[in-house]
Amino acid sequence: MSLCYIGIGANLGDAKTTVKQAIQQLGLIPQTKLVKASSLYISKPMGPADQNDYVNAVAAIYTTLAPLDLLDATQAIELNYGRERKDERWGPRTLDLDILLFDNEQINQPRLVVPHYGMTEREFVLYPLYELTPQLCLPDGTTLASLIENIPLNGMIKDD
Repeated sequence: MSLCYIGIGANLGDAKTTVKQAIQQLGLIPQTKLVKASSLYISKPMGPADQNDYVNAVAAIYTTLAPLDLLDATQAIELNYGRERKDERWGPRTLDLDILLFDNEQINQPRLVVPHYGMTEREFVLYPLYELTPQLCLPDGTTLASLIENIPLNGMIKDD
């Protein structure tokens, strides 16, 4: 089985409930087992400032699915929550699920890049991931702990 980390975010509707439900939905993907999930984190939007704050988390899963099959499954969950893919980057979302890491693989395909292209610069990915696995090393050998040292919280708070 492959150990994968999935980034989860939402800022439309009842975002907290959506993120909690999405975590459970990840565990229902065939050939997949939910291992654990981080706390919820509230962060400022990356894109246009005239949108709601985001609710974020990271989930760890084991899966026997191939990377693109896992991508298809996560995108199906997004669609079930009303996700519309638009040209606008970093706009509001009902649900966003990103494959952050797939074992220690480096994947560069038109539909999927792993490690996720922006994860090393995003506090709303790094801090929840660090909560789950502080000893993690990325495929390039970079430690998660070293990344955390250089990424400010930018107003992000843990939701208790």
